[in-house]
Amino acid sequence: MRIALASEKVQSARALEEAYLAEQKAETARAERERSTQNANVVIPAEIAKQRAIIDAQAEAERIRKQAKGEADAIYAKMEAEAKGLFEILTKQAEGYREVVSAAGGDPTKAFQLLLIEKLPELVKTQVEAVKNIKINKITVWDSGQGENGNGSTANFVSGMMKTVPPLNELFNMAGLNLPAYLKSEDLEKPFQAKEEPKSEE
Repeated sequence: MRIALASEKVQSARALEEAYLAEQKAETARAERERSTQNANVVIPAEIAKQRAIIDAQAEAERIRKQAKGEADAIYAKMEAEAKGLFEILTKQAEGYREVVSAAGGDPTKAFQLLLIEKLPELVKTQVEAVKNIKINKITVWDSGQGENGNGSTANFVSGMMKTVPPLNELFNMAGLNLPAYLKSEDLEKPFQAKEEPKSEE
C-alpha cells in the first residue's frame, strides 16, 4: 500500500514538474511573441525610419553636389566665354593697330598720330564741354582800368579763364606731336585779349 502511495506521489510530482515546465515554456514563448511584436511595432519602424533618413540625406547630398557642380560649370562656361570674347576683341584690336602701323609705312609714331587725329573731334568736344555752360553775361566785373601788362582787369579775367582750357597745340605737344600747320593760326597762338572800349573824353 505504501509503495502504491509513494508511486502515486512520484507520478503526481512528475506531472506537476511537467506542468511547470510546460507553463515555463509557454511563458517564454509568450515573452518571445511580445518581444517580436514590440520589435515589429517599434524597432522595425525605427530602423526603417533610420534607413529612410540615411537614404534621404544621401539623396539631398547628391542633389546639392549636382547643383553645385552645375553652378560651377555655368560659372566656368561664362568665364570661358568672356575670356574668349575678350581675347577676340584684343586680337581684332591688335590686327587693327597692325593695319594702322602698316598704313603709316611701318612708322609707329605716324600710326600714333593717325590714331590721335581720329580722336581729335572728341578732344575738341571735351574742350567745348568745359566752357559751354559758363554764363559770362551774368558776371559783373568792376574794372578800375589798372591791370598788368597794360591790360584791364576784365581782359585779364577773360584771358585767364580761356587759359584754363588747353589749346589744341598744347594738347598735341603733351602727346609729343606737332599740330599740323593748316590747323595753326597766329590768332590761336596769341593769348585772348578783350577789346577795351575807348574812353570818351568829357
